[in-house]
Order: sequence, then structure tokens, then C-alpha cells
Amino acid sequence: ALTAGHWPSAVVMAGVFVTTLWNLRCFLNPSTTSREAPKPTEPLVVLVWEWPSKQVPNVSGDVCHELYGITGCLLTMERRLLGQADVVVFPHTRLQPGRDKLPKERLPGQNWVWVSLESPSNTKALARWNQTFNWVMTYRRDSDIFIPYGKLVPNQLATVNIPAKTNLVSWVISNYHRTQKRAEVYRNLSRYLHVNIYGKANKKPLCKDCLLPTTSKSKFYLAFENSIHQDYITEKLWRNSLMAGTVPVVLGPPRANYEQFIPADSFIHVDDFGSLAELATFLKTMNSSRYRQFFAWQKRYSVKLYADWKERICTICTAYPNLPHGHVYPSLESWFNT
Repeated sequence: ALTAGHWPSAVVMAGVFVTTLWNLRCFLNPSTTSREAPKPTEPLVVLVWEWPSKQVPNVSGDVCHELYGITGCLLTMERRLLGQADVVVFPHTRLQPGRDKLPKERLPGQNWVWVSLESPSNTKALARWNQTFNWVMTYRRDSDIFIPYGKLVPNQLATVNIPAKTNLVSWVISNYHRTQKRAEVYRNLSRYLHVNIYGKANKKPLCKDCLLPTTSKSKFYLAFENSIHQDYITEKLWRNSLMAGTVPVVLGPPRANYEQFIPADSFIHVDDFGSLAELATFLKTMNSSRYRQFFAWQKRYSVKLYADWKERICTICTAYPNLPHGHVYPSLESWFNT
């Protein structure tokens, strides 16, 4: 018989035995009830239904880990893996009219992502996609998965580098439509100063590697967006201006919205002036010390450009644990147009 003095150790031993049994049960029968978060041992399977760009890359192997250091992320374009996919990605530019080209149904626990980098002005036929997608992946900061065109990243080794200038203002434009706001602003501004125009619209297309060396020679660059929407700030700012080492003159969302992306003293907004004549005078009469102030950001940051769809899609895995599960967008159109 156990004496009273032996009870505590006996209770402890019994507790250890029960705990061991429970842990063994959990090990032999891992819970499969929830797909809320991926199990550490199994990669998240992200099926890209159709690649967003015309050039389809090779995504075999562990590309997210090898290229971007993102672990536990399996990218695939093999539609036969639909049944194992945790996430299915549908780029808007590849969505055909009618739903017959999509999978018949979304599997339980599977999430469908609608992807677009275009603005609402250039995105058509959204009404047919009600009650279809769980998450949105766009340039808007309130997206489930935010994919900006670029960003400033802290850089302790950064130094100010202002390329030599040979002209005042340049603009690269591929699609010129007289009715666009940017066309109207350009026409009025060009009454007061000369703008060097490049691109298909002016029959002066620039090769990929000629773009930055060309725009870098201008003191200012017209970073005019093709349409004006919240957060719609494209490579016209990030690549053509900031990366090139020229000062962006922006036309797009309000100044306050730009300041959520870049320092207030790194750009000039068309709306900063009462008239385009005033803007032209400001650009033409700026002295060199004032001009250098626009490059103060270079002491602290460098430009990170997002131009690779592989990288964008791999970020789904980084965002996945914090995304809302069980949510569906009742009206994609009303969300995107607000």
C-alpha cells in the first residue's frame, strides 16, 4: 500500500504518463480539421491559373526560397494540382468572358485570389465576378495582399547621386489620348516650357536599357499617371523618375497620398501650384541648392522596384497566415471602384 508520503511522486508519475500518451496520440493522428494555417512540414501550394504576363517563366523547384528567401511556398501552374492547392491565383488580364474557363467550384478551405495592377479606369467587366474571390491582390494599400509598383527601402550605405543634366524636362509616353487629364496638363504646360518627349506616342520608342540613361539627363520628369485613383502610383514615379535620379513632377492622387509612399520633399505635385504657368516658372528658375534638396531621400533610402510576377506571387505565402479565412467579396466592382 502507498503511504501518504508517496502520493505526490505517484501523482506526478501518473501525470507524466498521461501527457506522454496524449503527445503520442497527437503525433500519430495529427489534426486535419483546420486549413487555417499551413502545417510547418507541408509547403503552401499556390496554383497560378494563368500567368499574368505573356512571358511565362519556369516555376519548377523551390523558386520562392531560391530567389526571394520565402520558405514553405510551392508555386505551380499545373492545373492537375487544383485539388491540392491552398491558393488559386487569377490575374484579371487573363480572365476570359464567362466563367466556363474557371474551375467548376472552389474546394473547402481553398482561397481564390483576384490579381490586378491596372486602375479601375482600365479594368472592365468586373460585375460578372461577384461572390467569386476570397482575396484581392492589387496596388491598393487596403488590398488583402498589397503589391506596390515600388517602395523606398532603408539603406545605411546610401549616398546622394545626381546624374549630369543636359535638359530641363522629359516625358516617356506610350499611349497618348487627348481626353486624358495628363494630355491636357502636358498641352498647357508645354506652352511655357519645352518638354522632351520619348516613347511610342511620339515615335521615339526607347529600348529597355535606354530608358533610365535617357530620363536621368533631365532635371525633372513628368510622372503623369494615365488615370487618377487612390494609391495608383506606378513605375512612372519609381523607375522613370526616382531610380533614374531625376525629380518627379507628379500627376495622380492627391499629395497626401504620395506622402504615404515617399518623403514630402522628394517630389513636386502639379496641384502644388495655382496654375501651370507658376509650375513652369518654378521649374525654370530653380537654383542648384534648391534642386539638390529634392535628393535628400537618397541619404537614407534606395528604390526597390517590383517588376517580377514571381516575386509578387511568392509574397502570398508571406501574407497567408494573417489573411481572413472564409471571406468572399460579394461585389468586386464596388470594392475596386470605391
